[in-house]
Amino acid sequence: MTAIVLKFGGYQEPASIHNQAAGRFGELLEKKLGSRIRFELIGSILKLGRPSGDLVPMTERGELSFCYMSTVRFSQAAPELQILELPFVVKDRATVFKALDGEFGHGAARKIDANTPCKLLGFWDNGFRHLTNRVRPIRKPEDCRGLRIRTQLSDLHGEVFKALGFEPLPTDVKEFCEQIGSERFHAHDNPLTNIVNFGVHNYHRYITLSSHFWGASAFVCNAEHYRSWPQDVRAVVDAAAKEATAYQRQLAAAEDAEMLKKFDPAKNDLIRLTDAERGAFMKAVQPVLDKYRKQLGDKLFAYLGA
Repeated sequence: MTAIVLKFGGYQEPASIHNQAAGRFGELLEKKLGSRIRFELIGSILKLGRPSGDLVPMTERGELSFCYMSTVRFSQAAPELQILELPFVVKDRATVFKALDGEFGHGAARKIDANTPCKLLGFWDNGFRHLTNRVRPIRKPEDCRGLRIRTQLSDLHGEVFKALGFEPLPTDVKEFCEQIGSERFHAHDNPLTNIVNFGVHNYHRYITLSSHFWGASAFVCNAEHYRSWPQDVRAVVDAAAKEATAYQRQLAAAEDAEMLKKFDPAKNDLIRLTDAERGAFMKAVQPVLDKYRKQLGDKLFAYLGA
């Protein structure tokens, strides 16, 4: 019997919580299915010279069976996911996971399944995002003015950063990492785990713990591959995906405290905002929130307690 080849693609370093969870997923499959499968984790396609944005198309075409990617990539197929691109709407992990594991997430999953060649297997924790820059401490929106910031490929994120005074440059993380030491980018935003694992803190002295966005990653499978597998294999994949998702979220919850220990005070300044300072950022982006509340509706915001 020919083994089923299962390739899982990522874009991060081996130590990242996403790749740790992907590795756990593969271990669970191998434990249950043995020689019936051959699992391969391609931890970072960046090291193959490909941008992270290639992951979903590679999965859609069947070059990969699985990948993870920010839900930003799926908000056209499932527009309700745009709410996760809005600032300060996610207050805590418990609330957002209740929504993602309930009616809100189930609805988004159905749309991903219906409108893309992918099948959603789980929503992973892509962390609270913070501001980093190499120019000056950022404590108020005025400090953002004139700074060129690398953003995810999200028009909505661009609106938010413009409202704060930044000049947004939507760029794949591969290109950003290659040019991080150049004059092109003054600033960027990411969860602490990525700030460390991508080495951003070696170039950006100032890290503002703004928690302005919280992001989810979609853990997806090529739907045609999934349908082609025997029923018992699909059942093992489903169970392993559920366990890997729980594991990934557990890692993410503990990760922030661990990452904070890795910053050298001689090289990095950690800026913790007061309630008043945070309030100034929230006030600056309120017009963007008001605009999308009208478009998306109060019910979506209510899922997140916003």
